[in-house]
Amino acid sequence: MIKLGVILDSGSHVAAWRHRDVPADAAWSFPHHLNLAQIAERGLFDMVFFADSLATRSMENPEIASLAEPAKHLEPMLLLAGIAASTKHIGLVSTATTTYYEPYHLARFFATLDHMSNGRAGWNLVTSQNANEAGNFGRSEHPTRDVRYARARDFVRVVQGLWDSWTDDAFLYDKEQGRYFDPGKMQILRHRSDHFNVAGPLNVPRSPQGWPVITQAGSSLEGMALGAETSDVIFTAQLELEDAVQFAADVRRRALGFGRNINSIKIMPGIVPFVGRTRQEAMEKRAALDVLIGPELGLSVLSALIGNVDLSGYDLDGPLPDLTPSNTSQSRQALFIAAAKRDGLTIRQLYQRACCANGHRVVTGTAHDIADDLTAWFEAGAADGFVLIPASLPGGLEDFVNQVVPELQRRGLFRTAYDGVTLRENLGLPRPLGQQRGSV
Repeated sequence: MIKLGVILDSGSHVAAWRHRDVPADAAWSFPHHLNLAQIAERGLFDMVFFADSLATRSMENPEIASLAEPAKHLEPMLLLAGIAASTKHIGLVSTATTTYYEPYHLARFFATLDHMSNGRAGWNLVTSQNANEAGNFGRSEHPTRDVRYARARDFVRVVQGLWDSWTDDAFLYDKEQGRYFDPGKMQILRHRSDHFNVAGPLNVPRSPQGWPVITQAGSSLEGMALGAETSDVIFTAQLELEDAVQFAADVRRRALGFGRNINSIKIMPGIVPFVGRTRQEAMEKRAALDVLIGPELGLSVLSALIGNVDLSGYDLDGPLPDLTPSNTSQSRQALFIAAAKRDGLTIRQLYQRACCANGHRVVTGTAHDIADDLTAWFEAGAADGFVLIPASLPGGLEDFVNQVVPELQRRGLFRTAYDGVTLRENLGLPRPLGQQRGSV
Protein backbone atom coordinates (compact mmCIF):
# COMPACT_ATOMS: atom_id res chain seq x y z
CA MET A 1 0.00 0.00 0.00
CA ILE A 2 1.14 3.54 -0.76
CA LYS A 3 2.06 5.61 2.31
CA LEU A 4 1.21 9.31 2.47
CA GLY A 5 2.41 12.28 4.48
CA VAL A 6 1.89 16.01 4.10
CA ILE A 7 3.90 19.08 5.06
CA LEU A 8 1.80 21.60 6.95
CA ASP A 9 2.22 25.37 6.63
CA SER A 10 0.63 27.93 4.32
CA GLY A 11 1.91 26.09 1.25
CA SER A 12 5.17 25.35 -0.54
CA HIS A 13 4.74 28.18 -3.03
CA VAL A 14 6.57 31.27 -1.85
CA ALA A 15 3.55 33.40 -2.80
CA ALA A 16 0.98 31.08 -1.19
CA TRP A 17 0.23 33.57 1.59
CA ARG A 18 -1.08 35.98 -1.09
CA HIS A 19 -3.54 33.45 -2.52
CA ARG A 20 -7.18 34.41 -1.97
CA ASP A 21 -8.00 31.09 -0.29
CA VAL A 22 -5.04 31.05 2.11
CA PRO A 23 -5.29 32.88 5.46
CA ALA A 24 -2.62 35.59 5.38
CA ASP A 25 -1.52 34.67 8.91
CA ALA A 26 -1.65 30.89 8.32
CA ALA A 27 1.97 30.47 9.40
CA TRP A 28 1.11 31.63 12.92
CA SER A 29 -2.35 30.09 13.22
CA PHE A 30 -2.96 27.02 15.37
CA PRO A 31 -6.54 26.58 14.05
CA HIS A 32 -5.15 26.53 10.50
CA HIS A 33 -2.65 23.77 11.32
CA LEU A 34 -5.19 21.76 13.28
CA ASN A 35 -7.64 21.96 10.39
CA LEU A 36 -4.97 20.65 8.01
CA ALA A 37 -4.13 17.75 10.32
CA GLN A 38 -7.79 16.82 10.58
CA ILE A 39 -8.19 16.94 6.77
CA ALA A 40 -5.15 14.65 6.44
CA GLU A 41 -6.59 12.28 9.03
CA ARG A 42 -9.90 12.21 7.17
CA GLY A 43 -7.85 11.23 4.13
CA LEU A 44 -6.21 8.40 6.15
CA PHE A 45 -2.71 9.88 5.75
CA ASP A 46 0.09 8.29 7.73
CA MET A 47 1.53 11.54 9.04
CA VAL A 48 1.69 15.30 9.04
CA PHE A 49 5.14 16.78 8.78
CA PHE A 50 6.66 20.08 9.94
CA ALA A 51 9.82 21.22 8.13
CA ASP A 52 11.17 23.49 10.84
CA SER A 53 14.03 26.00 10.80
CA LEU A 54 15.63 27.85 13.72
CA ALA A 55 16.10 31.10 11.79
CA THR A 56 14.17 33.40 9.52
CA ARG A 57 14.96 33.86 5.88
CA SER A 58 17.97 36.05 5.25
CA MET A 59 17.34 39.59 6.51
CA GLU A 60 20.37 41.16 4.84
CA ASN A 61 17.96 42.88 2.46
CA PRO A 62 14.79 43.63 4.47
CA GLU A 63 12.95 44.92 1.39
CA ILE A 64 13.27 41.57 -0.36
CA ALA A 65 12.74 39.59 2.84
CA SER A 66 9.47 41.43 3.44
CA LEU A 67 7.98 39.95 0.25
CA ALA A 68 7.67 36.48 1.79
CA GLU A 69 6.91 34.84 5.12
CA PRO A 70 9.96 35.23 7.37
CA ALA A 71 9.44 31.73 8.78
CA LYS A 72 6.94 29.03 7.98
CA HIS A 73 5.24 28.42 11.31
CA LEU A 74 5.40 28.50 15.09
CA GLU A 75 7.46 26.14 17.27
CA PRO A 76 6.38 22.72 15.97
CA MET A 77 6.70 20.58 19.10
CA LEU A 78 4.09 22.74 20.84
CA LEU A 79 1.88 22.69 17.75
CA LEU A 80 2.11 18.90 17.54
CA ALA A 81 1.20 18.52 21.20
CA GLY A 82 -1.92 20.60 20.60
CA ILE A 83 -2.79 18.63 17.46
CA ALA A 84 -2.30 15.35 19.32
CA ALA A 85 -5.17 16.23 21.66
CA SER A 86 -7.62 16.76 18.78
CA THR A 87 -6.68 13.82 16.50
CA LYS A 88 -6.61 10.06 16.98
CA HIS A 89 -4.65 8.40 14.19
CA ILE A 90 -2.43 10.78 12.23
CA GLY A 91 1.32 10.59 12.82
CA LEU A 92 2.99 13.75 14.12
CA VAL A 93 6.48 14.40 12.70
CA SER A 94 8.71 17.41 13.27
CA THR A 95 12.15 18.48 12.13
CA ALA A 96 14.74 18.95 14.86
CA THR A 97 18.36 19.63 14.00
CA THR A 98 21.28 17.67 15.40
CA THR A 99 23.49 20.74 14.88
CA TYR A 100 21.77 23.10 17.33
CA TYR A 101 19.77 20.86 19.66
CA GLU A 102 21.20 18.75 22.47
CA PRO A 103 20.44 15.00 22.51
CA TYR A 104 18.86 14.86 25.98
CA HIS A 105 16.41 17.65 25.24
CA LEU A 106 15.44 16.16 21.91
CA ALA A 107 15.05 12.62 23.27
CA ARG A 108 12.80 13.93 26.03
CA PHE A 109 10.69 16.07 23.67
CA PHE A 110 9.87 13.23 21.32
CA ALA A 111 9.42 10.56 24.00
CA THR A 112 6.94 12.85 25.73
CA LEU A 113 5.07 13.53 22.49
CA ASP A 114 4.91 9.80 21.83
CA HIS A 115 3.26 9.25 25.21
CA MET A 116 0.88 12.19 24.72
CA SER A 117 -0.23 10.90 21.30
CA ASN A 118 -0.36 7.18 22.17
CA GLY A 119 2.47 6.34 19.81
CA ARG A 120 2.24 8.77 16.91
CA ALA A 121 5.44 10.81 17.21
CA GLY A 122 8.23 11.08 14.66
CA TRP A 123 11.53 12.97 14.53
CA ASN A 124 12.79 14.33 11.21
CA LEU A 125 16.56 14.29 11.58
CA VAL A 126 18.41 17.12 9.81
CA THR A 127 21.83 18.74 10.15
CA SER A 128 20.56 22.24 9.19
CA GLN A 129 20.86 23.78 5.75
CA ASN A 130 19.97 27.28 6.97
CA ALA A 131 23.33 28.85 7.78
CA ASN A 132 21.53 31.75 9.51
CA GLU A 133 20.83 29.45 12.44
CA ALA A 134 24.46 29.75 13.59
CA GLY A 135 24.03 33.36 14.68
CA ASN A 136 21.08 32.43 16.90
CA PHE A 137 23.18 29.99 18.91
CA GLY A 138 26.29 32.01 19.65
CA ARG A 139 28.31 30.80 16.68
CA SER A 140 30.16 32.96 14.19
CA GLU A 141 29.72 30.51 11.32
CA HIS A 142 27.78 27.41 10.33
CA PRO A 143 29.75 24.15 10.88
CA THR A 144 31.10 22.39 7.80
CA ARG A 145 29.24 19.41 6.35
CA ASP A 146 31.78 16.89 7.69
CA VAL A 147 31.43 18.26 11.21
CA ARG A 148 27.62 18.37 11.03
CA TYR A 149 27.27 14.80 9.81
CA ALA A 150 29.80 13.38 12.26
CA ARG A 151 27.89 15.06 15.11
CA ALA A 152 24.59 13.78 13.68
CA ARG A 153 25.67 10.13 13.66
CA ASP A 154 26.80 10.37 17.28
CA PHE A 155 23.70 12.37 18.20
CA VAL A 156 21.38 9.57 17.01
CA ARG A 157 23.27 6.97 19.04
CA VAL A 158 22.80 9.07 22.16
CA VAL A 159 19.11 9.67 21.53
CA GLN A 160 18.39 6.01 20.85
CA GLY A 161 20.34 5.04 23.96
CA LEU A 162 18.29 7.47 26.03
CA TRP A 163 15.05 6.12 24.56
CA ASP A 164 16.23 2.70 25.78
CA SER A 165 16.85 3.90 29.34
CA TRP A 166 14.01 1.69 30.57
CA THR A 167 12.64 -1.64 29.44
CA ASP A 168 8.96 -1.76 28.51
CA ASP A 169 8.09 -3.42 31.85
CA ALA A 170 10.47 -1.46 34.10
CA PHE A 171 7.77 0.44 35.98
CA LEU A 172 5.96 -1.75 38.53
CA TYR A 173 3.73 0.81 40.27
CA ASP A 174 3.47 -1.67 43.15
CA LYS A 175 1.74 0.28 45.92
CA GLU A 176 1.60 -2.62 48.37
CA GLN A 177 5.33 -3.34 48.22
CA GLY A 178 6.23 0.33 47.75
CA ARG A 179 8.23 -0.45 44.63
CA TYR A 180 7.85 2.03 41.77
CA PHE A 181 10.28 0.48 39.27
CA ASP A 182 12.59 -2.50 38.91
CA PRO A 183 16.18 -1.20 39.14
CA GLY A 184 17.38 -4.20 37.13
CA LYS A 185 15.45 -2.89 34.14
CA MET A 186 17.07 0.52 33.99
CA GLN A 187 19.98 1.21 31.64
CA ILE A 188 22.43 4.01 32.49
CA LEU A 189 23.78 5.34 29.19
CA ARG A 190 27.17 6.80 30.22
CA HIS A 191 27.90 7.90 26.65
CA ARG A 192 31.36 9.40 26.10
CA SER A 193 32.60 10.55 22.72
CA ASP A 194 34.27 13.47 20.92
CA HIS A 195 30.86 15.13 20.56
CA PHE A 196 28.85 14.28 23.69
CA ASN A 197 29.13 13.28 27.32
CA VAL A 198 25.66 12.16 28.38
CA ALA A 199 25.02 10.20 31.55
CA GLY A 200 21.34 9.25 31.38
CA PRO A 201 18.94 7.72 32.08
CA LEU A 202 16.10 9.61 30.41
CA ASN A 203 13.50 10.75 32.93
CA VAL A 204 10.62 9.59 30.70
CA PRO A 205 9.48 5.93 30.45
CA ARG A 206 10.03 3.99 27.24
CA SER A 207 7.55 5.32 24.72
CA PRO A 208 4.63 3.42 23.13
CA GLN A 209 6.56 2.90 19.87
CA GLY A 210 9.77 1.91 21.67
CA TRP A 211 11.42 4.69 19.70
CA PRO A 212 9.51 7.44 17.92
CA VAL A 213 9.79 7.01 14.16
CA ILE A 214 12.95 8.61 12.73
CA THR A 215 12.69 10.26 9.33
CA GLN A 216 15.59 11.85 7.49
CA ALA A 217 15.64 14.37 4.68
CA GLY A 218 18.91 14.31 2.79
CA SER A 219 19.86 13.05 -0.66
CA SER A 220 23.57 13.89 -0.71
CA LEU A 221 26.04 11.02 -0.25
CA GLU A 222 26.42 11.97 3.42
CA GLY A 223 22.67 12.23 3.83
CA MET A 224 22.04 8.87 2.17
CA ALA A 225 24.58 7.17 4.42
CA LEU A 226 23.08 8.74 7.53
CA GLY A 227 19.54 7.81 6.51
CA ALA A 228 20.46 4.24 5.61
CA GLU A 229 22.12 3.78 9.01
CA THR A 230 19.63 5.50 11.28
CA SER A 231 16.24 6.25 9.74
CA ASP A 232 12.86 4.56 9.31
CA VAL A 233 11.61 6.92 6.60
CA ILE A 234 13.67 8.71 3.93
CA PHE A 235 12.14 11.97 2.70
CA THR A 236 13.83 12.94 -0.55
CA ALA A 237 13.58 15.28 -3.54
CA GLN A 238 13.58 13.26 -6.78
CA LEU A 239 12.57 14.61 -10.19
CA GLU A 240 13.06 11.69 -12.59
CA LEU A 241 11.76 8.13 -12.22
CA GLU A 242 15.02 6.49 -13.27
CA ASP A 243 17.03 8.55 -10.79
CA ALA A 244 14.50 7.81 -8.04
CA VAL A 245 14.70 4.05 -8.66
CA GLN A 246 18.49 4.25 -8.46
CA PHE A 247 18.32 6.35 -5.28
CA ALA A 248 15.95 3.89 -3.58
CA ALA A 249 18.12 0.92 -4.55
CA ASP A 250 21.23 2.72 -3.29
CA VAL A 251 19.66 3.53 0.08
CA ARG A 252 18.48 -0.06 0.55
CA ARG A 253 21.90 -1.41 -0.42
CA ARG A 254 23.53 0.90 2.11
CA ALA A 255 21.01 -0.21 4.76
CA LEU A 256 22.03 -3.83 4.21
CA GLY A 257 25.61 -2.78 4.81
CA PHE A 258 24.57 -1.54 8.26
CA GLY A 259 22.93 -4.87 9.01
CA ARG A 260 19.41 -3.58 8.53
CA ASN A 261 16.40 -5.21 6.88
CA ILE A 262 15.58 -3.27 3.71
CA ASN A 263 11.87 -3.53 4.55
CA SER A 264 12.52 -1.48 7.69
CA ILE A 265 12.99 1.69 5.60
CA LYS A 266 10.22 3.55 3.74
CA ILE A 267 11.29 5.89 0.94
CA MET A 268 8.90 8.81 0.37
CA PRO A 269 9.78 11.43 -2.25
CA GLY A 270 8.16 14.84 -2.02
CA ILE A 271 5.58 15.91 -4.59
CA VAL A 272 3.76 19.18 -5.23
CA PRO A 273 0.32 18.24 -6.61
CA PHE A 274 -1.98 20.50 -8.60
CA VAL A 275 -5.27 18.64 -8.93
CA GLY A 276 -8.05 19.76 -11.25
CA ARG A 277 -11.28 18.38 -12.65
CA THR A 278 -9.52 18.91 -15.98
CA ARG A 279 -5.84 19.26 -16.85
CA GLN A 280 -6.45 22.86 -17.86
CA GLU A 281 -7.94 23.66 -14.46
CA ALA A 282 -4.93 22.11 -12.74
CA MET A 283 -2.54 24.23 -14.83
CA GLU A 284 -4.53 27.36 -14.06
CA LYS A 285 -4.16 26.70 -10.32
CA ARG A 286 -0.40 26.83 -10.66
CA ALA A 287 -0.45 29.87 -12.95
CA ALA A 288 -2.53 31.77 -10.40
CA LEU A 289 0.33 31.42 -7.92
CA ASP A 290 3.26 31.92 -10.31
CA VAL A 291 1.94 35.32 -11.39
CA LEU A 292 2.42 36.54 -7.82
CA ILE A 293 6.23 36.08 -7.88
CA GLY A 294 8.38 39.15 -8.45
CA PRO A 295 11.96 38.84 -9.83
CA GLU A 296 13.55 40.14 -6.61
CA LEU A 297 11.87 37.48 -4.49
CA GLY A 298 12.37 34.77 -7.09
CA LEU A 299 16.11 35.37 -7.29
CA SER A 300 16.39 35.45 -3.51
CA VAL A 301 14.66 32.07 -3.12
CA LEU A 302 16.71 30.46 -5.89
CA SER A 303 19.94 31.88 -4.51
CA ALA A 304 19.30 30.37 -1.06
CA LEU A 305 18.70 26.94 -2.58
CA ILE A 306 21.83 26.86 -4.74
CA GLY A 307 24.35 28.02 -2.15
CA ASN A 308 23.61 31.72 -1.60
CA VAL A 309 24.93 32.66 -5.05
CA ASP A 310 24.33 36.27 -6.13
CA LEU A 311 22.46 36.06 -9.45
CA SER A 312 21.43 39.71 -9.64
CA GLY A 313 24.02 40.53 -12.31
CA TYR A 314 22.91 37.83 -14.73
CA ASP A 315 20.30 37.95 -17.50
CA LEU A 316 17.06 36.49 -16.10
CA ASP A 317 16.31 34.97 -19.49
CA GLY A 318 19.80 33.51 -19.82
CA PRO A 319 21.32 30.27 -18.48
CA LEU A 320 22.41 29.52 -14.92
CA PRO A 321 26.14 30.23 -14.43
CA ASP A 322 28.62 27.61 -13.21
CA LEU A 323 28.43 27.17 -9.44
CA THR A 324 30.84 26.08 -6.70
CA PRO A 325 29.69 23.35 -4.22
CA SER A 326 27.44 24.57 -1.41
CA ASN A 327 28.18 24.19 2.33
CA THR A 328 24.45 24.04 3.08
CA SER A 329 22.50 21.68 0.81
CA GLN A 330 24.59 20.12 -1.94
CA SER A 331 21.85 17.70 -3.00
CA ARG A 332 19.34 20.51 -3.56
CA GLN A 333 21.94 22.57 -5.43
CA ALA A 334 22.69 19.57 -7.66
CA LEU A 335 18.98 19.11 -8.42
CA PHE A 336 18.63 22.66 -9.74
CA ILE A 337 21.84 22.49 -11.77
CA ALA A 338 20.71 19.20 -13.34
CA ALA A 339 17.21 20.53 -14.06
CA ALA A 340 18.59 23.68 -15.69
CA LYS A 341 20.84 21.64 -17.99
CA ARG A 342 18.33 18.87 -18.73
CA ASP A 343 15.38 21.14 -19.50
CA GLY A 344 17.29 24.14 -20.87
CA LEU A 345 15.83 26.44 -18.22
CA THR A 346 16.60 30.13 -17.89
CA ILE A 347 17.23 31.70 -14.50
CA ARG A 348 13.66 33.06 -14.54
CA GLN A 349 12.17 29.63 -15.26
CA LEU A 350 14.39 28.09 -12.62
CA TYR A 351 13.32 30.52 -9.91
CA GLN A 352 9.68 29.87 -10.79
CA ARG A 353 10.31 26.20 -10.07
CA ALA A 354 12.17 27.06 -6.89
CA CYS A 355 9.36 29.29 -5.65
CA CYS A 356 6.76 26.65 -6.35
CA ALA A 357 8.33 23.42 -5.18
CA ASN A 358 11.63 24.06 -3.41
CA GLY A 359 13.27 21.52 -5.72
CA HIS A 360 10.57 18.84 -5.45
CA ARG A 361 8.61 17.28 -8.29
CA VAL A 362 5.45 19.02 -9.47
CA VAL A 363 2.59 16.71 -10.52
CA THR A 364 -0.22 18.42 -12.43
CA GLY A 365 -3.45 16.99 -13.81
CA THR A 366 -6.71 15.24 -12.96
CA ALA A 367 -7.06 12.78 -10.10
CA HIS A 368 -6.67 9.97 -12.63
CA ASP A 369 -3.49 11.54 -14.05
CA ILE A 370 -1.91 11.95 -10.64
CA ALA A 371 -2.92 8.45 -9.50
CA ASP A 372 -1.32 7.07 -12.70
CA ASP A 373 1.90 8.92 -11.89
CA LEU A 374 2.09 7.79 -8.27
CA THR A 375 1.23 4.23 -9.24
CA ALA A 376 4.08 4.16 -11.77
CA TRP A 377 6.62 5.33 -9.20
CA PHE A 378 5.31 2.94 -6.55
CA GLU A 379 5.31 -0.10 -8.82
CA ALA A 380 8.77 0.74 -10.20
CA GLY A 381 10.23 0.62 -6.69
CA ALA A 382 11.07 4.33 -6.69
CA ALA A 383 8.84 5.05 -3.70
CA ASP A 384 7.01 3.36 -0.84
CA GLY A 385 4.89 6.47 -0.60
CA PHE A 386 4.94 10.22 -1.01
CA VAL A 387 5.10 13.35 1.12
CA LEU A 388 2.72 15.96 -0.27
CA ILE A 389 3.98 19.53 -0.31
CA PRO A 390 0.84 21.36 -1.48
CA ALA A 391 1.54 24.69 -3.14
CA SER A 392 -1.23 26.35 -1.12
CA LEU A 393 -3.19 25.21 1.90
CA PRO A 394 -5.80 24.12 2.75
CA GLY A 395 -6.96 23.92 -0.89
CA GLY A 396 -4.10 21.76 -2.19
CA LEU A 397 -4.63 19.15 0.51
CA GLU A 398 -8.42 19.16 0.22
CA ASP A 399 -8.17 18.61 -3.55
CA PHE A 400 -5.91 15.59 -3.02
CA VAL A 401 -8.00 14.07 -0.23
CA ASN A 402 -11.30 14.57 -2.06
CA GLN A 403 -10.16 13.51 -5.53
CA VAL A 404 -6.90 11.53 -5.58
CA VAL A 405 -7.30 9.42 -2.43
CA PRO A 406 -10.60 7.84 -3.66
CA GLU A 407 -8.93 7.02 -6.99
CA LEU A 408 -5.98 5.31 -5.23
CA GLN A 409 -8.43 3.40 -3.03
CA ARG A 410 -10.40 2.29 -6.10
CA ARG A 411 -7.16 0.81 -7.46
CA GLY A 412 -6.47 -1.01 -4.19
CA LEU A 413 -3.29 1.01 -3.60
CA PHE A 414 -4.33 2.95 -0.50
CA ARG A 415 -5.99 1.99 2.76
CA THR A 416 -9.68 2.41 3.51
CA ALA A 417 -9.07 2.40 7.28
CA TYR A 418 -6.04 2.85 9.51
CA ASP A 419 -4.00 -0.33 9.93
CA GLY A 420 -3.02 0.15 13.56
CA VAL A 421 -2.77 2.54 16.49
CA THR A 422 0.81 3.80 16.29
CA LEU A 423 2.65 5.54 13.47
CA ARG A 424 5.00 2.55 13.21
CA GLU A 425 2.06 0.19 12.78
CA ASN A 426 0.48 2.31 10.07
CA LEU A 427 3.78 2.60 8.21
CA GLY A 428 4.43 -1.13 8.55
CA LEU A 429 7.64 -0.61 10.52
CA PRO A 430 8.99 -2.95 13.24
CA ARG A 431 9.08 -1.87 16.87
CA PRO A 432 12.64 -1.61 18.28
CA LEU A 433 13.25 -4.21 20.98
CA GLY A 434 15.45 -1.93 23.06
CA GLN A 435 17.89 -2.84 25.81
CA GLN A 436 16.59 -5.92 27.57
CA ARG A 437 19.57 -6.65 29.82
CA GLY A 438 19.32 -3.43 31.87
CA SER A 439 21.91 -2.51 34.49
CA VAL A 440 22.61 0.31 36.92
